[in-house]
Amino acid sequence: MGKGDIKTRRGKIAKGTFGVTRRRADSKKGSAVAAEVKEKPKKKAAAKKTKV
Repeated sequence: MGKGDIKTRRGKIAKGTFGVTRRRADSKKGSAVAAEVKEKPKKKAAAKKTKV
């Protein structure tokens, strides 16, 4: 059980992968920025013209 075993934390660090043993850190800033980019500003509907 060492750097060659990808089921262990040390093996995942050596290999550069993530999984159950080695979770990715949740970045609060990264997810907030990504959410803002996905949301596009909605266009306002043009006012309807009425006959007088």
